[in-house]
Amino acid sequence: MPSKLPVLSWRDVLKILTKFGFWQTGSHIFLTDGTHKVTVPHHKEIKKGTLLSIISQSGLTKERFL
Repeated sequence: MPSKLPVLSWRDVLKILTKFGFWQTGSHIFLTDGTHKVTVPHHKEIKKGTLLSIISQSGLTKERFL
């Protein structure tokens, strides 16, 4: 059974992705690890579908991301 995704803010998502080697480029919240490019919306809460898309863009598994 898949685990439920928590409600995360854009700051929470940035902290997680930077832990895996992603960094921000430019003034928008675009992150890269040199291979994958991820765009994180600047919203108070990231919707679950958007969070799944971010996880997919990052190349990480849901379990590793969380």
